[in-house]
Amino acid sequence: MHSITAKEFTLFSQFIYDYAGIDLSPAKQTMVGSRLSKRLNYYQLDNYHQYYDLVMSNNTPGELQMLVNILTTNETYFFREPKHFDYLTEKVLKRWSGEKFRIWSAASSSGEEAYSLAMILAESLSHRPWEIIASDLSTQVLAKAQQGVYLMDRIELLDQHLLDKYCLKGVRSQEGTFRVDEKLRKHTRFGQVNLMKPIPASIGMFDVIFLRNVLIYFDTETKKAVVERVAKKLKPGGLFFISHSETLNRVTDVLEMVQPSIYVKK
Repeated sequence: MHSITAKEFTLFSQFIYDYAGIDLSPAKQTMVGSRLSKRLNYYQLDNYHQYYDLVMSNNTPGELQMLVNILTTNETYFFREPKHFDYLTEKVLKRWSGEKFRIWSAASSSGEEAYSLAMILAESLSHRPWEIIASDLSTQVLAKAQQGVYLMDRIELLDQHLLDKYCLKGVRSQEGTFRVDEKLRKHTRFGQVNLMKPIPASIGMFDVIFLRNVLIYFDTETKKAVVERVAKKLKPGGLFFISHSETLNRVTDVLEMVQPSIYVKK
């Protein structure tokens, strides 16, 4: 099996751009080849073009979703960018007096962000009603998120009090892992959402939306379309969080900056 060529890389990069809006730079060519090599081995194919043709033929049910999973999987961890969780606690939840509080983790990956939010809401809102909707394009990471089982090395920023209160440490064959407690999992629902398509009405409206560490993969036009599509699900006065490495400057006038990486819907 040869290395992925520039022409073959273009086939996959164009596919994921059309399907998910993700703009893969040429610098990702080696990474894409490495990730896809296992599928070539699985089907005993000689080159990446053959795999592309196999996926597009629709003769292998589920392989297109497998390709999407491979090209969109990203690393995350508990309480990533902790200042956002501090802001949510101090500026929003301590003052909350409304009805059921709803947050959408719109690019939830394997669930660490959603469960971090769940811990914050459980601590701050006591017995008041709250709900987290968490979505991603990859069915692989969603399946992991629903299980709520993680390696202990994902908890560098997780406070010991929260770990003890909301996580169950694995023993014997499960040593080195932990599972998020059921009392958090029952408030957290995971589902597949493609942010490039209309958002299902059934998802409802939200007080806060987290869309972090995903806009960096979009070009300006796609970024604007995705942000405005997602923001339609944010209540007026609701907060919209993006990553510290991202900005909405010159992207949309639907949201107004509160401080860098935190926006409010007008």
